[in-house]
Amino acid sequence: MIPLSFAQQRLWFIEQLEGPSALYNTPFAVRLTGEIDAAVLSLALRDVLARHEVLRTTFPATDGRPQQSIAEPDGPAVASAEVAAVAVADEAELTAEVDRAVRHVFDLASELPIRCALFSLSADEHVLLVLMHHIASDGWSVPPLFRDLDAAYRARRAGAEPLWEPLPVQYADYTLWQHEMLGTEDDPESVLATQLAHWKGALADAPEELDLPYDRPRPSMPSHRGGAADLALDAELYASLAELAAEERASLFMVLQAAVAALYTRLGAGTDLPLGTAVAGRTDEALDDLVGFFVNTLVLRTDTSGDPSFRRLLERVRRLDLDAFDHQDVPFERLVEQLNPARTPARHPLFQTMVTLDSDEDLPSDFAGLTCREHVLDQRLAKFDLSFAFVEQHDADGVANGLSGAVEYAADLFDHATAATLGERLVRVLRAAAAEPDAPLSTIGILGPAEREQLLSGWIGPVTELPPGTVPELFEAQAAATPEAVALVR
Repeated sequence: MIPLSFAQQRLWFIEQLEGPSALYNTPFAVRLTGEIDAAVLSLALRDVLARHEVLRTTFPATDGRPQQSIAEPDGPAVASAEVAAVAVADEAELTAEVDRAVRHVFDLASELPIRCALFSLSADEHVLLVLMHHIASDGWSVPPLFRDLDAAYRARRAGAEPLWEPLPVQYADYTLWQHEMLGTEDDPESVLATQLAHWKGALADAPEELDLPYDRPRPSMPSHRGGAADLALDAELYASLAELAAEERASLFMVLQAAVAALYTRLGAGTDLPLGTAVAGRTDEALDDLVGFFVNTLVLRTDTSGDPSFRRLLERVRRLDLDAFDHQDVPFERLVEQLNPARTPARHPLFQTMVTLDSDEDLPSDFAGLTCREHVLDQRLAKFDLSFAFVEQHDADGVANGLSGAVEYAADLFDHATAATLGERLVRVLRAAAAEPDAPLSTIGILGPAEREQLLSGWIGPVTELPPGTVPELFEAQAAATPEAVALVR
């Protein structure tokens, strides 16, 4: 019996607890210009399934214990796989059909964790959707999957089989290695025991939930409905942030993490701020070309106490992150089990805000000789209260030249306008950090012109400077000073 990896186990148990859903679907779509043959594409898909065992794996359970059941590459499960060809009349119908497809609910016990569809507006305008369940893939799986699908399609179109180097390992090999490499908590010398000891110290007495500007109380059972508000990040700001990161021997991600922490402190969320992030988890080059669920989640407990400058905060974040990356092998699922925080389906354990930085340089720009670009999907699903998702952009030569981003939010808790305001305030923090990195965090202005005017010419006359303090502190101080004005505002 082949066990599930630790990450797979968590998804499997979530499904048992909450029931099957599309929450952990990982869709990716590309827009193709030119003629493409759906029948040949189906042959290529079968080649990819034969190449990557995890894509022909189901997860049945015996006596409540799930296992990996791998179908034979020449068996009926692979032979019956095909790319669904769907003709659509216009962009509106395309959007509706793609939205319906990405909400497919996989039966993990009996259904392969991948589906593909080719939506055609005309003979030379298409959208290719690859939908996988997270139990078999992650964001880093997309480039190798598309490379293999491209190579197989080109070969099959020419009447041949794809010629590629065999993969050095399969996902099941990784799973068995992970269980062996980590060892057990009972062995104090094991990797698992050593790294768990680190995390127990690093996260001792961490706050279980931050005080954020929620629009509504947290429901007892989340709906996972979500939305996103884009961030306005220009090339000049990106260049300044990259320069600051280089000066401090930090990464761009560390700058972004520090900015989110600074924003939260300015909003009154405190100075002890657990934030989540994702790491690829592909710690061996043998895994680089493999499709599978390797990504791990880290908790970065960011300390903004003492009103440091942004530069000093960045130094703290750099030390914190390097230490965290040195202890990244402990699966998040095991960490939650060991720390045993108050468990509730209402919120994500250990942190509720995610910060990620991805790159667009691995996205396919060519598929089967056709012009290819990403087709952005509107999933409107939320796993966390808030996610600050950034993408570093590159030019045709692979040189980084820009940054895009969005605030993804749980609709149970936030209105779109609130998320958009948080995004605007984060951009102000980033601009302040780039312009005056040695200024204390308390001097960073996060209010927009209208907000500053309300705090307010409507209450106390024209204001040219705001005193230091968090936004809640400023309003509390103003409320104490002018209760009659507060009554009018209410």
